[in-house]
Amino acid sequence: MVVPPLLRAVIMGPPGSGKGTVSARIIKHFGVKHLSSGDLLRDNMQKKTEVGILAKSYIDQGRLIPDDIMTGLMLSELKGLDQYNWLLDGFPRTVAQAEALDKACQIDTVIDLDVPFETIKRRLTARWIHPASGRVYNLEFSPPKMHGIDDITGEPLVQRDDDKPETVTKRLQAYDAQTKPVLEYYREKGLLKSFSGTETNKIWPRIYAFLQTKLPDVSQNDAATPR
Repeated sequence: MVVPPLLRAVIMGPPGSGKGTVSARIIKHFGVKHLSSGDLLRDNMQKKTEVGILAKSYIDQGRLIPDDIMTGLMLSELKGLDQYNWLLDGFPRTVAQAEALDKACQIDTVIDLDVPFETIKRRLTARWIHPASGRVYNLEFSPPKMHGIDDITGEPLVQRDDDKPETVTKRLQAYDAQTKPVLEYYREKGLLKSFSGTETNKIWPRIYAFLQTKLPDVSQNDAATPR
């Protein structure tokens, strides 16, 4: 029996593009190991590791974490996954990180969620929360009965700083400036597979069909209707 080569994939997309949802579906259907740079950083900061303390000092100053710190963190984690198919999320974020990753292993495919910034702005700024309970409302999908008021307590809803229009715009601009060159880097290598659209549920079947050419579906669900 021929053993297929292990899949080495990266998922990219701006904040709010649906990367978390798509990654969860890829894990469920294809059984890949998912390595998120954000999760890994939070874990290290919580445990107060040397890298975590260092990373926090940069974040607290509003500065980007240097490439060598991010690369060291991710590559040491990948060493434990060399027997598995894996999906990287949030890394590489710069061309220098992509080049360092290339030296360590060969990437097979880069899935790019190409969602218009206007769609993302609308999606993220539509989110409001009730701070005391953590209840989340979305003005598009699940709005409160009364605008700006929690359904249960009647208390005012607030918008997280991250979801305020000016913050969302800044985050998208930062992604554009930092990550566009990485997309170009992978496009030139012939590894970039872009999936365009405004709804995750419409983009997902195309990603699913693409990955089925590389890996078998390991979930028990009817493969004809991937969810």
